[in-house]
Amino acid sequence: MPKHDAMPKHIGIAAVTSEGAALCYRTICQEGEARSGYAHPEVTLHNFPLSDYMNAIEAEDWPTVGRLLLESAGKLARVGAAFAICPDNTAHQGLNLVRAQSPIPWLHIAEEIASLAAERGYRKVGLLGTRWLMQGPVYPTALEARGIACEIPESEVREQISALIMDELVFGRFTASTREYFQQAIQVFERTGCEAVILGCTEIPLLIRAEDSVLPILDSTRTLARAALREAAV
Repeated sequence: MPKHDAMPKHIGIAAVTSEGAALCYRTICQEGEARSGYAHPEVTLHNFPLSDYMNAIEAEDWPTVGRLLLESAGKLARVGAAFAICPDNTAHQGLNLVRAQSPIPWLHIAEEIASLAAERGYRKVGLLGTRWLMQGPVYPTALEARGIACEIPESEVREQISALIMDELVFGRFTASTREYFQQAIQVFERTGCEAVILGCTEIPLLIRAEDSVLPILDSTRTLARAALREAAV
């Protein structure tokens, strides 16, 4: 049984993009405060320059992405974080390579989404995110372990969605035309039998809300933040 009078665990955030990390941090603090007055858990965030990550991601150098996350974990551990989260879906391809070497445990964003999808009874979901994420193993691996099929858009749409994420969303630009493009991609998922859509870039929930989607949304950013709150209370 959780000890409700115990201090919650210190949460470490290994940030990659600022907008996604900010949404994750705000969710932890705001929802933590709503549960227990002003008493959200202690949170420490560490962020290397995004260029360090993007140089590696664009080269598909996942070991370097993993090394950066491991360095963040080391810094977070030294200031007392009990566990770490990374509010960046794409970077989890690097995290998968180094997770076992980390000085503190990690919650895994795709595993949390797969758990939520299974809890809701979904058997087939669509995935939106960067091209590296949509074409990579992070979500298919986590979803397959739960018996859930994963669908991605066709090649041209993947490229356009990825470009909109990297050229607009990560810089905090959210336009009506971009929202409409994402909505059209979700409509295709509905027509092909998907039961929900994973917003698998941590900025997409700032663009697409539940009322903007013809399918139920699986919000990776807030789901990870809520998982961190649960873990902090254990």
